[in-house]
Amino acid sequence: MKKRAASRPAAPTSKQLAAALRAQADGVFLARPKPRSPGGLEIVFANDSFCRMTGRDAGELAGLVHTALHADPTDLSKLARWLRSPGRPFTGEGYLLRSDGSTIYAAWSYSAVRDERRRVSEIVATYRDTTEKRRLQEALVHSQRLDAVGRLAGGVAHDFNNLLSVINGYCEMLAAQVSDRPQALREVNEIHKAGLRAATLTRQLLAFGRRQPMNPRVLNLNRVVRDNAEIMSRLIGKAGRLELDLATNLSNVRADATQLQQVLLNLVINARDALRSNGCITLSTSNRDVKLGLNRRATDIPPGRYVCLSVSDNGTGMDAETQKHLFEPFFTTKPEGKGTGLGLALVYGIVQQSHGYINVRSAVLVGSTFEILLPETKEREEDQPSLAPVTPLPTTRGHETIVFIESDEIVRKMVAGMLTADGYRIVSARTPAEAIRLAGEQDRAVELLITPADEPAERAARKLHQRHADLRILRIGHHDTPAPFAWLPAKRQAGLAKPYALSEVLRCARALLDA
Repeated sequence: MKKRAASRPAAPTSKQLAAALRAQADGVFLARPKPRSPGGLEIVFANDSFCRMTGRDAGELAGLVHTALHADPTDLSKLARWLRSPGRPFTGEGYLLRSDGSTIYAAWSYSAVRDERRRVSEIVATYRDTTEKRRLQEALVHSQRLDAVGRLAGGVAHDFNNLLSVINGYCEMLAAQVSDRPQALREVNEIHKAGLRAATLTRQLLAFGRRQPMNPRVLNLNRVVRDNAEIMSRLIGKAGRLELDLATNLSNVRADATQLQQVLLNLVINARDALRSNGCITLSTSNRDVKLGLNRRATDIPPGRYVCLSVSDNGTGMDAETQKHLFEPFFTTKPEGKGTGLGLALVYGIVQQSHGYINVRSAVLVGSTFEILLPETKEREEDQPSLAPVTPLPTTRGHETIVFIESDEIVRKMVAGMLTADGYRIVSARTPAEAIRLAGEQDRAVELLITPADEPAERAARKLHQRHADLRILRIGHHDTPAPFAWLPAKRQAGLAKPYALSEVLRCARALLDA
């Protein structure tokens, strides 16, 4: 008895194939080579997904040469080379033009369909919209660039803090010597104020690198804008005019007022440089409620209540390519010598550090609008501190032995000289190892250690504490609150951040020794 041959599945009909193509989630079109257009393909069929991707209906696509869909000629030249001798599927990715002139980013694959004589009869092209994936990848690369330059900025700021400690410290020493000469004291005071403002800049660099917490307070953005309106008007000068459009019942936010001032100044200066004739810069504030469902993407602003500060101008505006690179450090469209490219990078870092968000809208020859959204707080506004004038150093008349560790020679000489002049016996060292060696040569007990708040110095502090049970420690760091040494009682230690005032060193040292 013969076995029945296994039945083969019936070949799909053309209607079934068309239905399968229409059901594809990816965009698909069938095309045939167009003899009069070398490298061009005439579309004969497109499924619904491809119609949605391109913003065209099937009737518009039928008979269209596919070259009209690609934004980059390089992509077309690669496809033309493949079409001359199609073998394996041709894959690539790039920008597609939609019917309204906008673009999407897509990945594609082309395959050849051959007839009985092995000649190419049709081309099947499959497209997948990867715009969102590419945008997220670009956002990741952008974030990594900012992080890398943030670390660089943080390192520069640490070294700059040492120089500022010297400048501000010697100002305090000079103040005592010229206290009876009002004109000289005023000039020393101006130098000291400039040093304090420079210290604010280093905090901004550290905030940009996210290596130092800011000094947030509850404040109202209307007050920040009004307090800086005069200086901003002067910055704009004859280039245009400044207009304020401030909300009447504006909510409060928690942020660093000095940092926000820097944000405002940077944005206003950029707007001023973009102004044309009849230029106008508008600063406006408003309450903003981001509702659930409006943040469909991971990068969108989370739902919640925010306070919005916007800086708008009617200047030259920016194209899409410029907007992509706006917040990259050292990117600038200004002539050489006119800009560092750090202004907007610092703005970005400060807003991020404040748990806020920044949006940009711009069009060429229309103008630009920068919107900053900060989370709303129901707390009451706090009073803002002002810069204190330089005062002569206090006299504490010490006599104890102090070990001082500082790697920067200029800072070390200055602080050691100031403490010695006040009566203390100072053992100054460049490294923790040197401090341990010099402390072992002393014939008196070490009662205070002034040291960086890092791991090598902490190990040296432990060794000194084992030899001198009554040791107190003054930690010096690059943060507002250097990390405490957990093994030492809290009342026997204190912390200072660079750049510090010499008067603070004296007062903290005396307070620890008297505790």
